[in-house]
Amino acid sequence: MARKPPTKPRKNASQERSRATVDALVEATARILVKEGFEKASTNRIAEIAGVSVGSLYQYFPSKEALVAAVIDRHNEEIMGLVRTALLEVANMPIEQAVRKLVTVAIEAHRINPKLHRVLAEQIPRTGQLKDVEAFNREVHTLVRTYLESRRKEMRKIDPGLATFICVSTIEAVAHNTVLNHAEMLSEKRVKVLVDETTRMVVGYLAVSSNPELRAAAKPAPG
Repeated sequence: MARKPPTKPRKNASQERSRATVDALVEATARILVKEGFEKASTNRIAEIAGVSVGSLYQYFPSKEALVAAVIDRHNEEIMGLVRTALLEVANMPIEQAVRKLVTVAIEAHRINPKLHRVLAEQIPRTGQLKDVEAFNREVHTLVRTYLESRRKEMRKIDPGLATFICVSTIEAVAHNTVLNHAEMLSEKRVKVLVDETTRMVVGYLAVSSNPELRAAAKPAPG
């Protein structure tokens, strides 16, 4: 059985110069992944693009997989920063407003370097970062569930865990598919329609709107 390459950094960069070196290496790795793909992202190539020696690279990262893992961590933290902020902002909003905000932020988050996002989605299993992504997803589910439980009186009777799963999965799928596979929908006008329709779908599922049209959409069809 092939031995998995190490994916943890050798040491943390504490000094400004060290941090600059690490930043250059991570940014160079991201550029190569987008332009040339994982196979061409050798440590020699990464060091060349970053403008540092291979010896300096190996002071901080034991393998190219460790560098890709660092790119994934940085990209996920950037996305999660937006999501955490949004979830704090919606804490006291009615559900319809909160859902609209979360749909908008999900699309914005996926628009952070979409080409890199696509490459990383393909490389995550190879770098052994699935646990980190799963932890990211658990945090999102926990935050959304906390919000929905605080609004249970406004919702139809439904298990909050199931409601969280369906809402998060729906919003994530729409944002992911739009940004990565349907870039033509990202004009300002079309994004607004997309946010409106996704909000209608999620709010209709939860059956919690003061908007008569959305409330009517939530009612089951007559049998």
